[in-house]
Amino acid sequence: MHRHARRVFGLCYRFTGNSHEAEDLSQEVFLKIYRSLASYRSAAGGFPTWLTSVTRNLLVDHYRRTKRDRLTDSIEDEMPRLEEKHSSTRTPFKHVADAELSDQVQHALSRLSPELREAVILRDLQGLEYNEIQEVLSVPEGTVKSRINRGRIELARILEQLGLRPA
Repeated sequence: MHRHARRVFGLCYRFTGNSHEAEDLSQEVFLKIYRSLASYRSAAGGFPTWLTSVTRNLLVDHYRRTKRDRLTDSIEDEMPRLEEKHSSTRTPFKHVADAELSDQVQHALSRLSPELREAVILRDLQGLEYNEIQEVLSVPEGTVKSRINRGRIELARILEQLGLRPA
């Protein structure tokens, strides 16, 4: 569990933008994994890919359950909260700048459609290969590549609207 906790939490956090909600969802994922471990078949793919599929399915279910609630939330409530990161090598200025950038990226991600957001997160933030994403999303590889490309383009457009340009 400890080996995969960071990956699961990161995926949950990027989808929800809320560290408390991500912690709760991560716990749900590991409970689900524990209950369904007997259904895992190594011949069908690696454990990390299966774990990501289970996490993704739980996040999709969560998204559907909370969709109505999100429609009534204020914009301030939707703003993501950064998980606390401490590092002795980062200056306070750098910490604030990183936090602000992370907030803006998280806000931009939240504005993507769920299909584009999950493809971008799985590829660019979780580092999955195309074939792993194909297994997780249960779509053809061409669809995976298309969603990633469209998601990146849309994310860049949103970030530019927020005043962020590539360095």
